[in-house]
Amino acid sequence: MKKQKITSILLVILAIVGLISAHFIHPIAQDKHYHSFCDQRCIYGVPNFWNVLSNLPFLLVGIIGLIKLRSISKESFISENKIAYQFFYLGITFVSIGSGYYHLSPSNESLLWDRLPMTFAFMGLFSILISEFISVKSGKLLLFPLLVSGVFSVLYWFYTEKIQMGNLNYYILVQFYPVISIPIILLFYPSKLTHFRAYWYLLLAYLLAKISEHFDEAIFTSIHLLSGHSIKHILTSLGLMGVVLVLHKRQKKSA
Repeated sequence: MKKQKITSILLVILAIVGLISAHFIHPIAQDKHYHSFCDQRCIYGVPNFWNVLSNLPFLLVGIIGLIKLRSISKESFISENKIAYQFFYLGITFVSIGSGYYHLSPSNESLLWDRLPMTFAFMGLFSILISEFISVKSGKLLLFPLLVSGVFSVLYWFYTEKIQMGNLNYYILVQFYPVISIPIILLFYPSKLTHFRAYWYLLLAYLLAKISEHFDEAIFTSIHLLSGHSIKHILTSLGLMGVVLVLHKRQKKSA
């Protein structure tokens, strides 16, 4: 218990340090070359075909997740913070639409609709993990502040780009604080449910996806079929699918 209290303090300190850093460090503007993906092939009249099409798995994952939630009983642990799961799966569903729209014509204006649903998915998942590993009450209380902070970070970035003072700092914090915190939570808090290893697989898929994104052009040059960015979409959706597929199997651990 003492170890968990220390870990909770560490997570709070990390959040405070992150907020202070986001506020005081030099604003990070959107890279002007960010929208220049290497695979720009137009197939069947669809620009950037594979970067658009590779978002379809997100739609499948989100819909399956929402369908599975309908069969969750009121006695299930998941029902105690069901709204977080709804935001998580709705976020994934709309990532497919928003990201597909963005890749049809990449720009800051279309990127806004890619990033907004991402924050719903990120913050919904983070609330779920807090509920499951730390405290149901804390997870439920933090859900809407987390969602608001996510939306704010995207709208603030978009506004600052519009006034030629681009600032991604808060969006970077919203995206990466959960990525840093989730392994800490998984390591130092016991899960209240079975089949929690799916979260580790999701983190691994996310890590591989970010590596693929970084080597976008190198991967495309090597295999000529898909770019690293398209593979990023596929890897992330596979990690998310792993979480969805075990949802109906999850049960409360016996005391």
